[in-house]
Parts: sequence; C-alpha cells; structure tokens
Amino acid sequence: MKRRDFAINSVAAASLATLPLASLAQKRKDAVVLGMTLEPTAGLDPTASAASAIAEIVLYNIFETLTKINSDGSVTPLLAESWEVSPDLKTYTFKLRKGVKFQNGEPFNANTVKFSFERAAGEKSTNKDKRTFASMERVGVVDEHTVVVINKELNPDFLFLMGQATAILVEPKSADTNATKPVGTGPYKLESWKQGASVTLVKWPNFRNAAAIKMNKATFRFISDPAAQVASLLSGDVDAFPRVAAARSLEQFKRDPRFQIIISGSRAKTILAINNKKKPLDDVRVRRAIAAAIDRKAVIEGAVDGFGVPIGSHYVPGAFGYVDTTGINPYNPDKARALLSEAGVKTPLELSLVLPPVPYARQGGEVIAAQLAKVGIVAKLQNVEWAQWLSGVYGNKNYDLTIISHVEPFDLGNFAKPGYYWNYESPKFNEIYDKINNAPRAADRAKLLGDAQRMLANDAVHAFLFQPQWITVAQKGIRGLWKDMPLFVNDIGALSWS
Repeated sequence: MKRRDFAINSVAAASLATLPLASLAQKRKDAVVLGMTLEPTAGLDPTASAASAIAEIVLYNIFETLTKINSDGSVTPLLAESWEVSPDLKTYTFKLRKGVKFQNGEPFNANTVKFSFERAAGEKSTNKDKRTFASMERVGVVDEHTVVVINKELNPDFLFLMGQATAILVEPKSADTNATKPVGTGPYKLESWKQGASVTLVKWPNFRNAAAIKMNKATFRFISDPAAQVASLLSGDVDAFPRVAAARSLEQFKRDPRFQIIISGSRAKTILAINNKKKPLDDVRVRRAIAAAIDRKAVIEGAVDGFGVPIGSHYVPGAFGYVDTTGINPYNPDKARALLSEAGVKTPLELSLVLPPVPYARQGGEVIAAQLAKVGIVAKLQNVEWAQWLSGVYGNKNYDLTIISHVEPFDLGNFAKPGYYWNYESPKFNEIYDKINNAPRAADRAKLLGDAQRMLANDAVHAFLFQPQWITVAQKGIRGLWKDMPLFVNDIGALSWS
C-alpha cells in the first residue's frame, strides 16, 4: 500500500514539477485584492458625491451605464445595445439591452433611464455633473426598451459622459439607499465595508453574463502611505495597485519577476487651485504672480518623481483641440515679485495651502511652498483628510490655495458652473463654452477649445501644474488591467489570472 501511494505521489510530484511556481500559486485563483490610496467618505453612490474613489469601486462593477468607456477612451455599448444620433447632434435614441434585472430583482427598462436622468437633474440632486442632465430638454420613453434623450444644446462628448459614474442607472426603490446598500445591474454586489480598511465585492450569480466573470471576489484595501503601498505589494497582501505611489521603488519592482508594471497616460489635470474671490487673489496680477513663482518641472520631480507633463491650462496634451499654453505664465520669480508690487501687495503675504492626503499633494505642497517663499508668499500648509477637503474646500470654499488632480476628461464646463469651489466667474468664458457645445464642425470646436484654454491661462484661474502619468504595479499573472486611464475605473469583470 505504501509503495503504491509512493508511486502515485511520485507521478504527481513529477507532473507538478513541470509547472512554474507562479502558475501553481495562481491555479484556479478566483479572487483579487486591489490597493486604493483613498477611501470613499460619503458612501458608494457616485451620483451623490464628487469623490472619484467611489467610481473606482462601483463603476462597471456594481453600477452600469448606457455606454462604457474603455482604456483607449473609445465608447462602446453597455446597457444600451445601440443608438442613433439626429443630424443636429441633439437627439439620441437608445435601444436598451433586454432581460436585464437589478440586484433586487426589479427590471431595467426605459422608465429606469428616465427616472435616473431626471433624478440627476432634480432640484435636490448633488450630482457633480448635474448640468449635463439639466441640459436634457426631455427624456422620453418610446417603449420598454427604447428611450429618447433630447438635449437643449449640442454636446459632442455626450456618449462619453453617459459612460461616467455620474450617469449610472439606478433602481427607483433603492435609489435613496445606494450610498450604504448599493443596488445595480453589474456583475458584483457589496459584501462588506470595513470602515478605514477595505470594501469587498462578491460576484452576483444572477448577472446576465455571469459565466464570463472570472473573479468571484474583489477586495479594495485603503492604503494612503506610499511606503505602506509598496510594502503591501512586496508582501503579497495586495495583488494589484492601480495609481500607486511607487515611482521611487520602480526599479525594485522592475527587477522582481513577480510583478508587471504599467505606465498609463491620463486626462487628469493637477493644479494649484486658487480661490478667485478671496482677497487679494481676486486680482489677476496676484494670481499671475503665483503662477510665475512656480517651476513646474521642479514640482513634477518633487510631487510625482518626474511622472508628469507640464500644462498651462485646464487641458492636456493628446486631447482634442489641445494647444500649448505653458508659455503664457512661465516660471519667472522676478516677474512674480513685480506683479505683487504692482498689485499693491505687501510681503510677506500669508496664504493657506490646503493639502488632501494624496502623496502628490503632500509632496508637491512642500515644493510649492518653498518656491512661493522666494517671492514673498508664505504658504501655510494645512494637511487635511479627504472628508475635510470635500467639506471645507469643495463644499464651503474655505481655502486660499489647494493642490488637487481633476481626473475627468471633459470638465472645462466646471469653469462655467456658478458657485463652483474655485469661484471663477467669467461671462466671456461662459460664452465661449456655450459655443463649444453648439459647434457641429470639429474644426470650429477645436478653435474654440483653444480660445477657452488661452483664456483660462491668461486669467490665471489657477497655477496649472501637470498632466500626471499613473503607475500600476501588479502580480505578473493578472490579466485585463487598463493600459491607459481616461477615467478612474477598476473593471473587475475584465480581470482574470493567467
């Protein structure tokens, strides 16, 4: 008996010896642990809060949209199987996917779309893209699986916007409790949320295409400290860390055969945001002085270890209609001092610089404070947690300066929003933005986009810093991670282990 067992075990051992150790470790692996820098602070409903961390967990996983945005920025069908666009580019007729149900058993149909969009445009809506939905003249139900959206103005990016987290389709009965008990049509459900530690999603067995979903469980672990992020990957506690603060450890990961590294392009804009109504920041000369005091290249090195491209306005290289505006407010400390003097500002000028917990802000804040000090501006650093930033800066506009990265691709419209957190109000910019949205010819839109970028630079609305490049470090065997990041998404349904 022992001899027979030994023979069987020997054969098994010989067979196993032919497999790489990594394959053995990942064989039949159906779970993944992802790292995230920030934890959502206001629940898991992306229609209720501006925090991009919400979408990182729920978009395409729990909640779905009419369209889906892919890594290359292209737009493909999701809950809408197809669509037709009118010649004036204002009317969209969506044919909806049939047989789709929400995780509470309720059907998805045209009435769901109508409810979701009218809710997003409603008086009580806190949707950060409320303007998009308020610009819908009518959302009409043709039949159970056909819905027509008529926009008041042309919006060339409409199909892209319909794939963002703010455009999720919600079930009316569960809409008010989605922050804590999210109910969507996606492949995953919320299993648990351990505040301050992690969120765990589990595969929904009744998803319409459940057989194609390889990961049965996904855990998002919240790790804000850069050193702890690196340690979590090296120890194997985290399988993949999109947008990890690991630039200084990159060579170590490159030498380690356990890992793959993805350097992603982005449409994000990292800015030193300025409160345009605070004195003396309401004087364009003072804002220009702040911009002239900042050496963008030194900020990029100090904040993100060189993984960034300088920008001069709220637009990035590679985007349609981009123009290079970095020469409008170039680094020039002498000019900065002269502008402050011209504006009648007595130095030292003390300003608050509020820094959220992301590494690029904390590290970049130190660099910028040192640069501002050289022209007589004392930046008093205030480190705050994300919830404090959202309430104090974004909500109550209680700040002078802050460092933040705006990650949405098409967000020039924020400068036309009344009461937005940076308090910029310009009828001339609003006029240009309206023309952009109503220009049917691409060449006309490109020219107008250039005009808008130059205006924001000349008005020195902010000190525009850089377009970040994101680093993803992951176990070698994970497949399906995004190569580029037109928006912040972790599409768990596309992941698998090789």
